[in-house]
Amino acid sequence: MKHILALALCTASLSIYAQDHGLEKDIAAVESKVIEWRRDMHQHPELSNREFKTAEKIAAHLKSLGIEVQTGVAHTGVVGLLKGDHPGKVVALRADIDALPVTERNDLPFKSEAKSEYLGEEVGVMHACGHDTHIAIMMGTAEILAKNKDKIHGTVKFIFQPAEEGAPPGEEGGAELMVKEGVLDNPKVDAIYGLHIGSYLPVGHIAYKPGGAMAAAQRFVVTVKGKQSHGSQPWGGIDPIFVASKIVDGYQSIISRELELTKEAAVITVGKISGGVRNNIIPESAELIGTIRTLDYDMQKQVNDRMKEMAENIAKAYRAEATVEIAKGVPITYNDPDLTATSLPSLQEVAGAENVHLIKAITGAEDFSFYQENIPGFFYVLGGKDPNAGPDEHFPHHTPDFKIDDSGLQLGVKAMTEIALDYLDRSK
Repeated sequence: MKHILALALCTASLSIYAQDHGLEKDIAAVESKVIEWRRDMHQHPELSNREFKTAEKIAAHLKSLGIEVQTGVAHTGVVGLLKGDHPGKVVALRADIDALPVTERNDLPFKSEAKSEYLGEEVGVMHACGHDTHIAIMMGTAEILAKNKDKIHGTVKFIFQPAEEGAPPGEEGGAELMVKEGVLDNPKVDAIYGLHIGSYLPVGHIAYKPGGAMAAAQRFVVTVKGKQSHGSQPWGGIDPIFVASKIVDGYQSIISRELELTKEAAVITVGKISGGVRNNIIPESAELIGTIRTLDYDMQKQVNDRMKEMAENIAKAYRAEATVEIAKGVPITYNDPDLTATSLPSLQEVAGAENVHLIKAITGAEDFSFYQENIPGFFYVLGGKDPNAGPDEHFPHHTPDFKIDDSGLQLGVKAMTEIALDYLDRSK
């Protein structure tokens, strides 16, 4: 209730926190550059921890603005430091820069034709989650703020982060590694902001949620050990594929019958099942690989414990053995309620209060959460869907047809610029 009241009070007292910094002309002037940068990044994507050319372009731009630049952070990350003309706190703005192993199949004139190697195979590479727009928006924001240092009461740290989609197997990366390497120190960051483009949200709109906004994500592997036999004589062995299917079925009962879903959502998805080499051999073992999404840490523990218990006991019931490995994964993306409340008027000022929407939690995950484990953070969604597009023209993230309307980028620059300046103004 305290935080709901705080949000209401901030909405009623918008002018206290959201100021007109007179940047409209500068923001309008940079729009064409932002679109050009976005299209260039889209046409030349790079996979996680391999964003070498992307990092070079970002660093060159920041240096051209007179911003202090550090490269090679968490492998390919770029960090820019802009000190304002007035003393104050330090606010960080973050953009992720990696692409996905997806082959683009839309008709954009700047579509990606890039190829790379992923898990030993040649794959197409595409900005199928909109990180190209995040880069361009941040580059535009950096240019606006660098031209208006006299309006900055403190310091702005620009974090261009690699490997949000996950580092390659055997490598560290992403926000977790950036934090480990001290990106929130020297100078110490007081608060951090980030945005994500949304192909499902119309251009001109912004969505947010205080508290748990996006889910924790864990990867799990279940290994079922049976006994090999001829496919025509199942009684001579123990079928691990049959046992694995029972475990998949059982896992769904954890969600549907054991969790208090009126509290928070949760998901268990098996994304891969493997076992066997040919049609007439019951194999020795089978493997399940999947993801767990939770928005509450008590529920996460309950899910983890029950998955292990259930797999072991189901396997035992059929004379097999099962082991379950669950990785720590990505934490819950938790928007600090007080920071959300005081930042909301800034978003309402730039987008219009009627275009800023309180939404329910999303079961997608974001490694922005690693920053939020250390300092207050606020992560919101920026509309990227063509407002004139029909219902069949919305293409989900991480798909070959994913598409973002460039006309939404200017609002992203406005939002990031004003939210940073307003935070530093409140803190002076």
